[in-house]
Amino acid sequence: MSPEEIDTFLAETRQQAVQKTFDINDSQKLQLMVECMGDSRGMVRLGFAETLGQIGKPATPFLTEALLNHSDPVVRRASAKTLTLIADPDTVSPLVHALLNDEDTVVKGSSVGALARIGESAAPVLLEILGSTEYPESTKGHAAWALAFIGPEAKEHLYREINSEKVAVRSAVVGAIAKIAQDSGEEDALNILLTALGDSSEEVRTEAAAVLGNLAYKPAVPNLVELLNHPTSGETRKAAALSLMKIRSHSALEPLRAAWEQESDEEIKKIIKLAITQLERLSPENDAE
Repeated sequence: MSPEEIDTFLAETRQQAVQKTFDINDSQKLQLMVECMGDSRGMVRLGFAETLGQIGKPATPFLTEALLNHSDPVVRRASAKTLTLIADPDTVSPLVHALLNDEDTVVKGSSVGALARIGESAAPVLLEILGSTEYPESTKGHAAWALAFIGPEAKEHLYREINSEKVAVRSAVVGAIAKIAQDSGEEDALNILLTALGDSSEEVRTEAAAVLGNLAYKPAVPNLVELLNHPTSGETRKAAALSLMKIRSHSALEPLRAAWEQESDEEIKKIIKLAITQLERLSPENDAE
């Protein structure tokens, strides 16, 4: 098709989608629309993606076929992005396949974006990816981001998996639960984050400390003060100091000064000193405890 013919085809299908007169049984037309998402013009690709998104579920078989098998990465990228608009739970499996196996990083990113939009139905497989030793850290990072995006919708899965034997799963769950705590202030979520400060893994402890600092959750101060003296983990001590600084609790000043005196690692001493300096700038009246 010439560019002019493609433009005419786009205008025709877009009008039919808006007017709800599009024949969802016209497989030839649906297939051609997917093919047109390989056009060199970005606005044309976007136009077909939006139109297929409006058509919705009837377009998903054609989009998933293109996602998995099309030779043109531009079409695979556009198909994943269009599946994000449709957010059909039945597309979880092909999207996961693309995330794990496609060589194109944009396809991977767009696929995990679609999984995040699908929501709760995608949570179990995302947790499975995090707990596996087969996949690279980049893929696990994608999965952790998607879980955090899903957040409250995946609450039951997250609360259960905080007790996972896999460190990567617990760490990702802490990040996702932080989103629940931020959005709703749910007490169960906050209590899980407090408990995670005592996790056996340095990675989980530091993640929990970081998110509690970002949440400025003052009830965490006693737990964080305790972590300032962690006997074996410098990263834990550093994370605790930074979080106490973010929480802006004047009561943490003396414990921080004591920790600075005892700390042997010069880099961590600098972090603790920064926290002390920041808190000293606050007057007790400004401390909202």
